[in-house]
Amino acid sequence: MRDVLAKHTWFWSFLGALLVWLVTMGVAGGDAAVNIGLSALSFGAFMVLVGLGQMLVVTTGPGNIDLSIPANIALVGAISMRVMGGEDSGILSGTIVAFAVGGSVGLVNYGLIRLLQIPPIIATMSSSFILQSLAIHYSQGLKIAPPELINEFATGWLLNIPQVAWVALIATVLLGLWLAHSVFGRNLSATGQNMRAAWLAGISVERVRCLCYVSSGLFAACAAILISGFSGGATLDMGNEYLLMSIAVVVIGGTNVAGGRASVPGIWGAALLLYFINTLLNVIGLGAGGRAILSGLIIILVIILSGTRKQYR
Repeated sequence: MRDVLAKHTWFWSFLGALLVWLVTMGVAGGDAAVNIGLSALSFGAFMVLVGLGQMLVVTTGPGNIDLSIPANIALVGAISMRVMGGEDSGILSGTIVAFAVGGSVGLVNYGLIRLLQIPPIIATMSSSFILQSLAIHYSQGLKIAPPELINEFATGWLLNIPQVAWVALIATVLLGLWLAHSVFGRNLSATGQNMRAAWLAGISVERVRCLCYVSSGLFAACAAILISGFSGGATLDMGNEYLLMSIAVVVIGGTNVAGGRASVPGIWGAALLLYFINTLLNVIGLGAGGRAILSGLIIILVIILSGTRKQYR
């Protein structure tokens, strides 16, 4: 049993989410808990999308991280909504531009890391300042409204489940299958475990790393479009909360922070857990400062219980 749980580290994030949700049910009542669960699918979907991209980057090995995600979301949101111009006819062109910008950001991040030999944490943090400045210049500080069709899709439901959750679920399944059954998935795992050994085995480790950073940018672009539609427009601060969240869902979800082992389903469990924790603390009337402190302590406890402390040894 212990070996099974050690292999499926994502189990702990789902267990934690279930326990917190049950506590919420006891505090707020059954009907409220059901509504909170449905809301978690919407807001959790955004955390899942950015978490999947961050997970790929982290899996490439120690030190790899993407801190440009929030600024990427802000820039992509501003540019894509501006291109769409609030018209449904501009959705296709705006979406193409969004993914082009998001992917380009990932490519630039990798270029800074590879060509200039800048540590990933410094490279992506530096690029985030540039991206945020570009977003400010492009949006001029205004909220840019999305086309009606984007708004309806991002806030709509299908089979009693939010449509944004369906998007995140499909992305999760496809990415999970790709990593589990493709050459790239095996190469990513080998690269994260030992980059030099992977290189000596003939794996193009730099191509793997590049693809992961570009993928992180693409996932951020997807999140940017959906968040813009869900919140009624693109704003400069709409990606701020996803910096720490994208890292937290990766760690809590069971991905090895030392690289080499991704946990795709764990991203969902961690996203739901974080949302339920924040909602529960809000329900019991805890202030913003208290929620931040207690949330941090709970997250640390979950990490310890999940056994991820072994990854740091």
